[in-house]
Amino acid sequence: MKLTVWTYEGPPHVGAMRVATGMTDLHYVLHAPQGDTYADLLFTMIERRDHRPPVTYTTFQARDLGADTANLFKTAAQDAYDRFKPQAIIVGASCTAELIQDDPGGMAETMGLPVPTIPLELPSYQRKENFGADETFFQIVKTLAKPMARTKQITANLIGPTALGFRHRDDIQEVTALLSDMGISINVVAPMTSSPADIARMGAAHFNVLMYPETAESAARWMERELDQPYTKTVPIGVGATRDFIAEVAAISGNEAYLDTSRLRLPWYSKSVDSTYLTGKRVFLFGDGTHVLAAARIASDEMGFEVVGMGCYNREMARPVRAKAKEMGLTATITDDYLEVERVIEALQPEMILGTQMERHIGKRLGIPCAVISAPVHVQDFPARYSPQMGIEGANVIFDTWVHPLVMGLEEHLLHMFREDFEFHDAAGPSHHGGHKPATSVDGGPAPQPAASPGGLSGEMKNGSVIWLADAEKELKKIPFFVRGKARRNTEVFAAERGVAEISVDTLYEAKAHYAR
Repeated sequence: MKLTVWTYEGPPHVGAMRVATGMTDLHYVLHAPQGDTYADLLFTMIERRDHRPPVTYTTFQARDLGADTANLFKTAAQDAYDRFKPQAIIVGASCTAELIQDDPGGMAETMGLPVPTIPLELPSYQRKENFGADETFFQIVKTLAKPMARTKQITANLIGPTALGFRHRDDIQEVTALLSDMGISINVVAPMTSSPADIARMGAAHFNVLMYPETAESAARWMERELDQPYTKTVPIGVGATRDFIAEVAAISGNEAYLDTSRLRLPWYSKSVDSTYLTGKRVFLFGDGTHVLAAARIASDEMGFEVVGMGCYNREMARPVRAKAKEMGLTATITDDYLEVERVIEALQPEMILGTQMERHIGKRLGIPCAVISAPVHVQDFPARYSPQMGIEGANVIFDTWVHPLVMGLEEHLLHMFREDFEFHDAAGPSHHGGHKPATSVDGGPAPQPAASPGGLSGEMKNGSVIWLADAEKELKKIPFFVRGKARRNTEVFAAERGVAEISVDTLYEAKAHYAR
């Protein structure tokens, strides 16, 4: 565990909260100091839930450490049951509380609460959030799910969706529709939307659909072994993967494969002349393993992009991501250090990033457009509208999400190209206001213009010695923004290698010719 400004994953008890918050009639008693109760914000502010997580904290303080913190936990657990009357309780410790070694699970077992009490062993200093969600759901299923007779109609459990998941709510709806078209009903969706009573009847389904391996693969493997329920291995994100998923479901269920593609828009655009603008665009992929693997297939096979780099932050998915990268002739970046990811992106200079909210910030700094494909995400990635990633509609959403930054980037480039035009230059004012008055300052006078540096220099120093002349800087801005950074660096290297201290327009074009060979 280390301190950092940003993290891709929180500690494992946050993963447990994601499971508990997605469920109903389940309560989480968390042994935690007062400062570890921040997690409410994740669900009420970022996901915009209308209720707080079903979590009771012991919230012990420094002065309590010299007393009996174990009794604080027991009191909190009893109060939680008395107040909420849940069907089951999960208990655990936060990363800070783990240090005092109070053993919440053992204490809960001695209390004799009248509902199942499930202890969680989540090593905060070795594992992280996705592991916490996966282990929590596994322990709940292991405790509550029992073998039973199958439903008369072919049914499936959808497993893996949690609170704070990337488009999980809408993916549930899309996958439910895909299965319904094949005559397959849903037995239980878990953990999201399920109660402990629902978990107890999961054994009635004929098979499980593993939607997100990060949060449900352990439970899927256990149910395959103990309940004789096979589970799907294909995640239906993208057109090709959705077709493969339908074929896999047909093989497991015995029902006829059926996929309604009438709503699919991507193939039409891929055949149009406009799509040639996207062909060969260099993209970098980063996020959780499931979404990165799906994005790699979509980018290369369905969008015509060139994947120049890929990686994931959750080490549990490192092996399949490394295998996919090797298949594409790449070396995977497996790290949870966003600064390392930024260095890789800066070196590769892709034309687009497909990543998390971390990469969105990195892209802003580097001037590279970014579309978010994976958690961690921010509030704008929990839209009120229907916006799945899976299935046919998910393919449409992904297509829009990926194409729009590039198309808008082209528009921005055209505005830069014509910035000296009478209508578009900076002093012209908004064209839709009518007339083109010179820009004014706050006090109503003419807006101050940037002063030229002595000798016509821009005054910007690069690498401590190379100076860009004003005309060269102006010419550089005509280069599309998504390759401008690379052009600047190449020119500076070209100038430095030749001992050129001032970069002129001629130097810029000489460098361009040199690297074009």
